[in-house]
Amino acid sequence: MSDQRDPSFALQAQGVSKRYGPVAALDVISLEVARGECVALIGESGSGKTTLLRCFNRLTEPDAGQVLVDGENVATLDPIALRRRMGYVPQDGGLLPHWRVGRNVALVPWLCRLADQTGLADRALRLVGMEPAVFGRRWPGELSGGQRQRVAVARALAAEPHVILLDEPFGALDAITRADLQATFQQLRAELELTVLLVTHDLHEAVLLGDRIGVMRAGRLEQIAPASELDAAPATAYVRELLRRSKVRV
Repeated sequence: MSDQRDPSFALQAQGVSKRYGPVAALDVISLEVARGECVALIGESGSGKTTLLRCFNRLTEPDAGQVLVDGENVATLDPIALRRRMGYVPQDGGLLPHWRVGRNVALVPWLCRLADQTGLADRALRLVGMEPAVFGRRWPGELSGGQRQRVAVARALAAEPHVILLDEPFGALDAITRADLQATFQQLRAELELTVLLVTHDLHEAVLLGDRIGVMRAGRLEQIAPASELDAAPATAYVRELLRRSKVRV
């Protein structure tokens, strides 16, 4: 397959497939995320949404197809360098429990040997509403679940990437904390002009945060469109039933 590069897209998947034994985790998926856009991937467990997200930072290697970041085929890039230029928040936050908050947040600036690593970490903490003088010396185990997720988001932002990958970052939080973090995320997107690929199991969250929503099922992308278009013209019976059961107001 030849590269089909478009400078307006930060992320592109072109005919991507991935199998785990007899199971097709991704079945010829194509997806494009424009610069400054948030695309939310939604689907039941095993639909392939996390597998697709992890193809962009090479935590998963596809069996076929191409994955491009800023027009570059990620298969040609060093995976460590690729991950350091993108923000990534896994489901559990991924904080190092034996490092204090400030050091956790400064991890990527330190790995990239950036100047003023502490300053970058402090700025990122303030962006997510955490004062470094109060929280920087704490251990992750001393924080609430919502605070740990804020720290995880801060760590993803500290090296000032323009692309962020979020894998169900708010899924384990209570409703009030989740709504608070969603509001913080919306503010950050506007302020930093981030490109975001968000995996979520919650259609309400996808509608709230995503410019477009990609509905996945059994390794296939059933439809990708703004929420209003999904509601007005669901492309498949599965999308129609998902909207009906979720009772989401668009």
